[in-house]
Amino acid sequence: MNILVGLILIIVGALIVIKSEWLLDNFGRIGFFEQHLGTEGGSRLGYKLVGILTIFIGILIMTGMIGGFLTWLLSPILKFSQVK
Repeated sequence: MNILVGLILIIVGALIVIKSEWLLDNFGRIGFFEQHLGTEGGSRLGYKLVGILTIFIGILIMTGMIGGFLTWLLSPILKFSQVK
């Protein structure tokens, strides 16, 4: 099941990266991306980054490494929340 979910996420992420111009035309510019990622084409770059992040998450799910990655990513927050 993880392989199927990961493969679907990889395909969706690749489509987001490939069709970023179509997404920009149909959904418009996003203010946060325009402000933080450049003057022209910030939203286009933002759509591509979302697609690449989706591909990365899909690969982690497909290989079964999502748990270890989330543990590593959230370990600074989780170590302070442990009661001693």
